Amino acid sequence: MALHNRALIAAKWLADAVKCNRVGPSLRVLDTSWYLPKLKRNGRKEFKQKHIPGAAFFDIDQCCDKTSPLDHMLPTERAFADYVGNLGISNDTHVVVYDASEFGCFSSPRVWWMFRVFGHNSVSVLNGGLKNWVHEGHEVTDKYSKPKPADFRATLNGTWVKTYEDILDNTETKRFQIVDARPEGRFHGTDAEPRDNTEPGHIPGSISMPFHCTQAPSGLTLPREELARLFQRAGVDLGRPVCVSCGSGVTACNIALAAHVCGHPGVFVYDGGWSEWYARAVPENVISDGRGKHV
Repeated sequence: MALHNRALIAAKWLADAVKCNRVGPSLRVLDTSWYLPKLKRNGRKEFKQKHIPGAAFFDIDQCCDKTSPLDHMLPTERAFADYVGNLGISNDTHVVVYDASEFGCFSSPRVWWMFRVFGHNSVSVLNGGLKNWVHEGHEVTDKYSKPKPADFRATLNGTWVKTYEDILDNTETKRFQIVDARPEGRFHGTDAEPRDNTEPGHIPGSISMPFHCTQAPSGLTLPREELARLFQRAGVDLGRPVCVSCGSGVTACNIALAAHVCGHPGVFVYDGGWSEWYARAVPENVISDGRGKHV
């Protein structure tokens, strides 16, 4: 497999590319850090203080459908093309994404998936994120120079995006498996959701597979064989269609990435996630060991 089509790339490879001044029109690095509001961390502010040399900042709260009441839903083809074009990315650019989460990967797989759903397969996640990059002793900087804009054309693969109606229909038809990437307590309804006015619980028939279980303490993504065992233990059949979900479509993409590494490249994402499901579902479709949903 060509390097630019690899889902994960090592810090050493990127560090060598930075040292050899290969970051430019053919290789762009994006800091995609995003955090839940309750963590009180600001990805853009942190980027200005410390980032991988040559990186630009990708804001998932800006590159989104701003007409939606839900957080960072997918933008239109035109909006995505304009946004990434302004970051110096063309259809010939190899894009490397990372974030500064303490997990290693948190929000970067979301941007990896966004590029792929808009038809750009030459995109990789920096294995271990900024956490492992710093641990390995690679350089960081506060210097930034805006990339020269490029022309990017986006083509949305709508079959990879599932709506509330699709998920509701699937509770009866069971055409695809639904894998929930939130922590187990939120899935079971025993731990609070981080968003106001939303109780924990899960979609009927969905499977719990917390996103952080795909990563080692170092932040590195687990090897393919270990990921395959995780899916097997969770009861996910990678020979069948899979749709991933979480709170708002971000950490779900960690499971999509893990499935891709295991050879399942076409994972669907429920973009509205639990935020939308809880708001719209009837109480009996909010499965919870805790408070659930009451009328």
